[in-house]
Amino acid sequence: MKKVAVIMGSDSDLPALEPAFKRLKDFGIPFEAHVMSAHRTPERAADFSHNAKNNGFGVIIAAAGKAAHLAGVLAAHTTLPVIGIPVKSSTLDGLDALLSTVQMPAGIPVATVAIDGADNAAILAAQILATGDDALAEKIAKMKTDMAEQVVQKDKQLQEKI
Repeated sequence: MKKVAVIMGSDSDLPALEPAFKRLKDFGIPFEAHVMSAHRTPERAADFSHNAKNNGFGVIIAAAGKAAHLAGVLAAHTTLPVIGIPVKSSTLDGLDALLSTVQMPAGIPVATVAIDGADNAAILAAQILATGDDALAEKIAKMKTDMAEQVVQKDKQLQEKI
């Protein structure tokens, strides 16, 4: 199975990424996490991204706040899918990071999830990898079935309460 790279622009982004780590572990997807900055270590970020496919990665998740250019820098140097997580880390409540992540120029796509949407980023990464892995696809289908059952159960509890 291909690995997922989880790249954060700063170690202060780590708490926002915990849901991604948990979800990837739950799916049994191998991953690595690294701190790289689009602004402070651009060569390191570009080198990592350029070599990611040859190093066994299938998807890159990039989390950054403020002027969140990390996902775009990584996407510019690879043909792998890149998923951006805008991190709520400034007085603009993550809107700056969202706009920096989602507004990519033509030819450099970045799939972008919600502000602090690490869980969805991991699920999307799993879905991408599952296009070539039936066992992983079954795990994702079970997760979605379980979520649906939880909603039905919550509705049942609501009906009993009212």
